[in-house]
Amino acid sequence: MQMSRTPSTATPSWLLFERKLEEVKPSRTDINYLVMDYLLTNGYPAAAKKFAVEANIQVRTDFEPIQERVDIRTAIHSGDIQAAVEKINELNPQILDEDPSLHFALLRLQLVELIRTCMDTPGSDITPVLDFATAELAPRAPTKPQFLADLERTLALLIFPSDKLAPSLASLLDPALRKEIATQVNEAILQNQGARKEARLRSLVKTRAYAEQKAREAKRDIPDTLDIGLAGNAHENSNRNDDLATNIRDTLMSNNSDLDPMIG
Repeated sequence: MQMSRTPSTATPSWLLFERKLEEVKPSRTDINYLVMDYLLTNGYPAAAKKFAVEANIQVRTDFEPIQERVDIRTAIHSGDIQAAVEKINELNPQILDEDPSLHFALLRLQLVELIRTCMDTPGSDITPVLDFATAELAPRAPTKPQFLADLERTLALLIFPSDKLAPSLASLLDPALRKEIATQVNEAILQNQGARKEARLRSLVKTRAYAEQKAREAKRDIPDTLDIGLAGNAHENSNRNDDLATNIRDTLMSNNSDLDPMIG
């Protein structure tokens, strides 16, 4: 006797996956507090105050230590590394004393800024560059092979014309290096102060991206694209004017952690 076949009524695994996501979807309030934590951790006090008003949440924190981190970041972003180092030492000399790699990175960045000045002024004297490299970086270079390699690569900027630099050398003059070092400094200060050096939101986004990558590598049946889940519940606070909150969330949803162009 031949058995008749009937279509399977089992729920597709990808649909079960989406239902699971819906069950754990955070509320807008939860997301707002995550965004606030991001702004405070990464040093955006002005934006944090505006966000608190527009998102209608309470902020119980001392903004003075945050402003100190902002001043240091601003100095690094503007290329005034000497001022940044002085501000860090005023805050706590142990921050650089206990982190030789960060100290060397700042000194190398200061060397890059001196070289940049020379490159912007044809025929300028390179003696200050060589004196700084000899006095500040050369004694530290032998302590780690990477230090020596970084110093040699930086001094190579003096050899080649600025318009003919290899990508590895040109990257030293990119403003992105300033931002990278500024982020490392911010994390070091937070860690020295006994705080988390990374915002909870950044950690969650990294964890989520890692989990999705592993799921795809394991050939799990999941949708081609996954919402990062920072939109919150659309019906909550739908009548309020929270443009800043929306802009910040949208920026983070696009995995762009650089909020400087948006909030100054």
